[in-house]
Amino acid sequence: MPKQKITKGMVVEAAFEVAREHGMEQVMVKSIAERLSCSVQPIYSYCKNMDGLRQDVAIRTKQFIREYIAKRTNPQDLFRSIGQAHLQLARDEPNLFKIFILHQREGISSLEDLYQSESDPHIADFIAEQLDITTTQAKLLHLNMLIYTIGIGTIFSVTTPGIPAEEIFAKQAEAFQAFYNMVTEKK
Repeated sequence: MPKQKITKGMVVEAAFEVAREHGMEQVMVKSIAERLSCSVQPIYSYCKNMDGLRQDVAIRTKQFIREYIAKRTNPQDLFRSIGQAHLQLARDEPNLFKIFILHQREGISSLEDLYQSESDPHIADFIAEQLDITTTQAKLLHLNMLIYTIGIGTIFSVTTPGIPAEEIFAKQAEAFQAFYNMVTEKK
C-alpha cells in the first residue's frame, strides 16, 4: 500500500478537529499524528512551532463560525437571529466558541476599539434602519448586546448538563428589550 501524503491542509484540519472535540489545549503534535494515523514527522515538517499551527486553527475556527452563523441567520430578523446563532454555537460547539471568544485581541484599549474590531462597519446603520433609531443608538445597543451575548454564551458553553436554550434565548430577549429601552429613552 502506498504511503499517504500528509499535506499542511490535512494537518490544520486534524488540529481543528482536535480543538473542536477537546479544546485548543489538546492541539499537540502527538494528538494530530494520531488523528492522521501517521508519525509525528509530517506534522513537524509543516509546523515549525505550535503557535503558528494554533493560529491556523483559530483562522479555521473563524471560517467555521462564519458558516455556522450564516446557516442559522434569518434575513427577516437578522439582529436577533445572529445573536441566537452565537448562543447556539456556544451550546453546540463549546470548544470552538471558547477559541472564538478567548483568543488574544491586540490593540484593544477600550470597548469602542473592541466594537470596531469585532463588528461589521455597516451593522450599526443596518440596525438603525431596522429599528428606526439613530446610528449612535444602534451602536450602543449592538455593543451592549455583544457584551451580553458573549457573557451568557460563555455561561452556556461551560454548564453541564446545560441550561435549556429556551431559558437562554428568553434572557437574551429580555436584555435586548432593556438595552433598547435604555438607548431610546428620552432624556
